[in-house]
Amino acid sequence: MHSINIWNMLNVHSRKIVLVLFALLFCLPSFGQQNMIKHDKKRIHFGILMGLNSSRFTVAHSANFINHNSIKSVESPNSLGFNLAIVSNLKLARHWDLRFIPGISFNEKKLRFVIQNADQDSIVNNTIESILISAPLGIKYKSDRFNDNFRFYVLSGAKFDFDLASNSKRRKANDIMKLKPFDIAAEFAFGFEIYFPLFILKPEIKFSQGLNNVLVPNENNVYSSVIENLRSRMISFSLQFEG
Repeated sequence: MHSINIWNMLNVHSRKIVLVLFALLFCLPSFGQQNMIKHDKKRIHFGILMGLNSSRFTVAHSANFINHNSIKSVESPNSLGFNLAIVSNLKLARHWDLRFIPGISFNEKKLRFVIQNADQDSIVNNTIESILISAPLGIKYKSDRFNDNFRFYVLSGAKFDFDLASNSKRRKANDIMKLKPFDIAAEFAFGFEIYFPLFILKPEIKFSQGLNNVLVPNENNVYSSVIENLRSRMISFSLQFEG
């Protein structure tokens, strides 16, 4: 499907971003001394996160899709949004941290239906806006400092999302596509820590894959009837400021 091609293209662009970050990292000179040395001994510290995200659905067709006469394909193109969050970090060991980053995410996901007509195919777009309250919890592994004021780290974990804009309780609206308000996703991230005299800057790229089906079955809606399940997928780039 075309949506998978878009995701592959996004992965290619993300690899380019990583290469640029590596190049910038090693081109930056050392600050001449280690900054925030006492910070490495802190048990708990906090910060803020600001970021952009690109999200979409992975779509699995239902048995009705094969037998449907008019719907030719279902796609989910990527859509942009942004994140705001509070960073809470608990030091577990020299290289290990526990990260809890509750926040809010504004995004939208799109479903594009290609309708087969006698003369020319037509497209029906279904845009689903979301205001997600997220509660991600992850384990972070960080390297030793190199070049005085840099670290590399990776993170894995899971997050729980609640959609404030969910339409699942609209009982009288049987003709719309409904989504469940709750979602759980697995996450993987990597990034850098750059130590300045007064704060730490952390550019990070994160991948999230939804684990449960968020589609509410609705046989009264022709578009819902051709979909077996929808799972959320997101890639985000953030800047975190911690101290």
